[in-house]
Amino acid sequence: MKKTDLYKKLGLKIDGKLKQAGTPDRFAQGEVLDRKVQRKLDQAKGLIPFAVKIDAQLATELRTLAESRQMDMNTLVDELIRKGMTT
Repeated sequence: MKKTDLYKKLGLKIDGKLKQAGTPDRFAQGEVLDRKVQRKLDQAKGLIPFAVKIDAQLATELRTLAESRQMDMNTLVDELIRKGMTT
């Protein structure tokens, strides 16, 4: 194996670790939970993943609304869907 191949493999290994590392506390607001731990907490709350595709402008508006109300995106979307279903 050539020396350059070893460096390529080392670079790929480092990239893989960086992708799985998560966001540091100084950028996120609070502690970063492991995916497994977060999944268990969500299951205990009765939450399930539900992916949808929406317009990019709508997603931006939702993010700014969540930031202005100081709540996370999941809580905001839950609130908006519940209000929409009652009317």
